Amino acid sequence: MKENYKNQEKIYDAEVLESSTFDENIIIKILIKAGRTIAKPALEVLEMAIDPYTPAQVRVSLMAALAYLIMPFDLFPDFMPLVGFSDDFVALTAVLSIWSKYMTPSIRARAEIKLNKLFPFY
Repeated sequence: MKENYKNQEKIYDAEVLESSTFDENIIIKILIKAGRTIAKPALEVLEMAIDPYTPAQVRVSLMAALAYLIMPFDLFPDFMPLVGFSDDFVALTAVLSIWSKYMTPSIRARAEIKLNKLFPFY
């Protein structure tokens, strides 16, 4: 958290989320359970969210899609066979489609590296 002091008031500036300060473990556990099909767009959303060049308003909707992924009870609860992660997949791919102009080759490459670490035998 950055602090700027002006007339003894604290003014907080927005900080860029960094991979080292963002706890990805919760999302990673869910992605392993969900499988590679869900993990690919989720990791792209995550990498776009932590990219320093992604605008703040874009980051908010990306984080909302990731929050929807980790919610245990949503439109189709994740424990339901076959359909459990389908709504999560739709949310992730929708947000990627909306903000596709901010997707860069480096974001895709970082997501692909993480995907291959999670699922090395695909």
